[in-house]
Amino acid sequence: MSVNTLPPVRYSLDVIQDEVRRLVQKGVISRQQPIYTLCQFIPPREWVCLEGELEKCDFLLRDRIGDLLGHEEWEND
Repeated sequence: MSVNTLPPVRYSLDVIQDEVRRLVQKGVISRQQPIYTLCQFIPPREWVCLEGELEKCDFLLRDRIGDLLGHEEWEND
């Protein structure tokens, strides 16, 4: 085994949604942008894992980030 070999990163939909929610709340990305916008924030070797999880959950990279986040609760409603 090589010293630089790392185990593959495992992304769950919950982890992805939490991270995306954080980026939206910080104003780094918007809910109207396509999901593939996230590739700017994910290292390429991890993107493959994230993309696979999204496909498994029937999300397309052209879908909107808002679709990925689904229904959200707002405290000030």
